[in-house]
Amino acid sequence: MERELDHSPKVPESAHPGRWWHAIEDERIQCDLCPRDCKLHDGQRGACFVRQNLGGQMVLTTYGRSSGFCIDPIEKKPLNHFYPGSSILSFGTAGCNLACKFCQNWDISKSKDMDRLLDAATPEGIAAAAVAYGAQSVAFTYNDPVIFAEYAIDTALACHERGVRTVAVTAGYIHPEPAREFYAVLDAANVDLKAFTDDFYFKLCGGHLQPVLDILAYIHHQTKCWLEITTLLIPGKNDSAGEIQALADWVARELGPEVPLHFTAFHPDWKMSDLPPTPPATLTQARRIAIDAGLHYVYTGNVHDSEGGTTFCPSCQAALIERDWYNIRHYDLPADGRCPHCGTLIAGHFTRFGKPFGARRVPVRLERR
Repeated sequence: MERELDHSPKVPESAHPGRWWHAIEDERIQCDLCPRDCKLHDGQRGACFVRQNLGGQMVLTTYGRSSGFCIDPIEKKPLNHFYPGSSILSFGTAGCNLACKFCQNWDISKSKDMDRLLDAATPEGIAAAAVAYGAQSVAFTYNDPVIFAEYAIDTALACHERGVRTVAVTAGYIHPEPAREFYAVLDAANVDLKAFTDDFYFKLCGGHLQPVLDILAYIHHQTKCWLEITTLLIPGKNDSAGEIQALADWVARELGPEVPLHFTAFHPDWKMSDLPPTPPATLTQARRIAIDAGLHYVYTGNVHDSEGGTTFCPSCQAALIERDWYNIRHYDLPADGRCPHCGTLIAGHFTRFGKPFGARRVPVRLERR
């Protein structure tokens, strides 16, 4: 059961009314946002660190606060079938509701130092900044936007009022009820499918696989949100041919052949710095397995691999969008998304192609409003 936040003097000015919670025994509250179902005493924070029981009510401590803003290429999310070549204003906050030992953004997602959040911005300010910088979309990224869902939803609504699209880069670890509201305001999402065993999720992420599979199916079949999937291949942990085969078969069977799948290279980080980087041959093998499983659009990432970065027509095999990492080298797809060689409709969202944004990363500061 949700409750209105009581604006008493004990509530810090930075706290924002949280949603998706209910009161339980012993004067505790339970967070209903994600499958962790954190049960919190007064003053206690959830596993994500940013959702807190304050006086018997849930608050979000990072609403309106960011770890920074950058203009990125859309390909960096990665999204290869959502307005290729366009720019996107990216930002995150702090904290995460998973505990991945291999986190590539651990300095943000694992941070419990709220002083890292130096940039303040209202949802309306973010939308205005996207327009001012010529970014066609805004991305909620760097840490998982599920944990700042209230802020992300309000920002998405403000962006849509200005004609700006919204994107989430997320692990998809969220309960069905908040997911309905979250994905209803998103134009696209890249969801990390971190592995295809529950053992991996439990031991290396502190979560479970099935809730993520359920959300992937929900997004694809019951929303208008464009979906792409990324799996970071970690040597010896989730890169066996058998596991990749099972993952690809599930995507083909449950989602269909037109959902793009990205296999990306791991680099040693956070609590798994003792492992080697992913060999390029592992990515190439994974891509071949997924294509043989019937998937039409399979990519490699975090490596220079022209073939693995190229969008091919699934019917005539023409190279329609050739990429080198985040750079588009060749573009041969009309605005209607049909292959100019055979007329096959390519899955995704496309428009008239101009000059691509390229591989630049442009840090920006928002004016405080």
